[in-house]
Amino acid sequence: MGLEELEQKEFFTIGDISRICGVPDYSVRYWEAEFGLIKPIRKASGHRRYTKADVETVLKIKDLIYRQKMTLEGAKKQLSKYQSKSKEDASSQVNVKILKEIYDTINQIIKE
Repeated sequence: MGLEELEQKEFFTIGDISRICGVPDYSVRYWEAEFGLIKPIRKASGHRRYTKADVETVLKIKDLIYRQKMTLEGAKKQLSKYQSKSKEDASSQVNVKILKEIYDTINQIIKE
């Protein structure tokens, strides 16, 4: 996945996240459960869809754990400093985009 594609894409699969961040799928799922800061959207099929904010969070976690050699608890404390209102704003924008995708999908099904 090139940088241009990364900038254009709004949602990412767990495989995309794994490739972009250089961590295994299971680490992304574990960090999702352990930290509670990565909140993918679930499609009706149950597949996860991550946002750019989620990619940034995974990269921060990776840096704290692998490069800075922090424990999970240390990484959690450090990440709590990073979290701000911007995450809430980004989440609201994502919800609007998801609703638009759902609306478009329903209209497409109706046309068929």
